[in-house]
Amino acid sequence: MSMRTVDWTALRPRTEEPTAEGLRERKKRLMRQQLSDTATEMFMERGFDAVRVSEIAEACGVSEKTVFNYFPTKESLILDLGESTLASLRTGLVEPGLSPVEAVLRILSDELHAITSWLAAQDDPVQAGPLILRFGVLTRSTPSLRAYQRDMTDRLVAAAAEILARRAGMGQEEPEPQIAATVLLGLWPIQFRALGRYLDGTRTPAELHEAVSTEVRRAARLIDAGLGSFGALVPGSGGQPAAPDGSVPSDSMSPHH
Repeated sequence: MSMRTVDWTALRPRTEEPTAEGLRERKKRLMRQQLSDTATEMFMERGFDAVRVSEIAEACGVSEKTVFNYFPTKESLILDLGESTLASLRTGLVEPGLSPVEAVLRILSDELHAITSWLAAQDDPVQAGPLILRFGVLTRSTPSLRAYQRDMTDRLVAAAAEILARRAGMGQEEPEPQIAATVLLGLWPIQFRALGRYLDGTRTPAELHEAVSTEVRRAARLIDAGLGSFGALVPGSGGQPAAPDGSVPSDSMSPHH
């Protein structure tokens, strides 16, 4: 299997795709996907620094300006999943009746499902697995991509902190929503590392999903216990703070254990 046979679009969660859209919107969405997928293939084949944006534009039959109309930076061409995660956080963390931990676990499960579903659809999942690992190696070994990921993580933490602070009736810069957002976003590295460890060709896609999810849930239990003392972040608490002893008011819904 060559890089050119990989449908990188299939590795993205499908939850963000519209159920109904006009022709213009569909064309824009498909062009964005084509640009990102083509760039990813070229970066994986030749290395990130060896590919010019003008080459990506030429391969897609558009101008370099068009590429930058869709993606503000070269790095965002390959690391566009962060924008999808950001959108998912903004909708998931405000969903009524769902604790922050539950919301994040749902997002992570969707992202993992996109990967394992893609593997399951391949003629040879064992051969396809290393392509995903090589994607991780590329991002870790390229300084500009690592820097972009750090910046994106900062954006994700800031967005989550803003939402959690609003739920709690607090300021975004106060320590509770800041640390809550930071630890919630810490579940993404847990998932990525577990994926790299278990994607060894010995498990079916379903077994891979379960093995990775189990580790993420183990980490999430620790976070859930900590956020349980922060009563204002519990769905249905109406912004009420935790009681002096750290317990949650009886009329609020604590995170599920």
